[in-house]
Amino acid sequence: MSFSLINAIRKLNISTVSQIRLISSGSTDVSNINSHSNSDLNVTQKEWKFPPQFTKPREVWIENLDSIDEKKLGLFELHPLVYAVLPRIDIIHRNVIWQRKFRWVSWAHTKTRAEVHGGGRKPWPQKGLGRARHGSIRSPLWRGGGIVHGPRSGKTHFFMLPFHLRIHGLTSTLSAKFAQDDLHVVRNLELPTEDPEYLAELIEKRNWGPSVLIVDDNDYAPRNITVATENLPHVNIIPFYGLNVYSMLKHDTLIITQTAAERIEEKILQHLHSNTMPQQAKFKLNQV
Repeated sequence: MSFSLINAIRKLNISTVSQIRLISSGSTDVSNINSHSNSDLNVTQKEWKFPPQFTKPREVWIENLDSIDEKKLGLFELHPLVYAVLPRIDIIHRNVIWQRKFRWVSWAHTKTRAEVHGGGRKPWPQKGLGRARHGSIRSPLWRGGGIVHGPRSGKTHFFMLPFHLRIHGLTSTLSAKFAQDDLHVVRNLELPTEDPEYLAELIEKRNWGPSVLIVDDNDYAPRNITVATENLPHVNIIPFYGLNVYSMLKHDTLIITQTAAERIEEKILQHLHSNTMPQQAKFKLNQV
């Protein structure tokens, strides 16, 4: 769905939006469209500590995992400063480079003249032979001698990315996932069975792509989904505080529980409105 069509849909009422989304998703036939009327929709209204002032909250469907067929359980509001900012591709790229270099250790190693074997004596006298003056065969001038300014093993390429770039990297990536319809909110992670084939069929039926990242609000996910994902290498579960740019880009679809989405909003909004942000006024990155 193009951005121009999305902008046109946002001007319509909720019932029209639900009808178009149901038709475009292909998971529900036309006969069930009228079941989602304005009176039947359960819109989760939230009171934010930092309410949006200039943009409207974004709405996303709350989905289920207890059946393979998709069910709309209601609408969930997302804060526009977290899920609807202008994606900065350059900031996303800097976050990816930072995370890749964070774990990169170079093991290339060369020997200096002090570590090369041999060369304890002077190869020939200083004078009398007409040769150039040399004091050791370990000199960097000699073939097989030591290496000057060569790589040394165990070299890390770690550097710390500025804090505001890490925060805006998360908001840019979350907004890009939401704009591409690759972000889904579920009520919880309860599955009726621990069979991995059930989860694989559910992912295929809902067109979530070849890889899925599931974000929960707890360190310990429910047993059924934990056992089911053990044999699915393309499906991973992480807690909400481990959410990062590299993992979101590595997976095609991002699945967030309702509670995890609220806690992610709370943490990011707290940092965006902290006392240190006025000092970063020159880094105003979101122009929407």
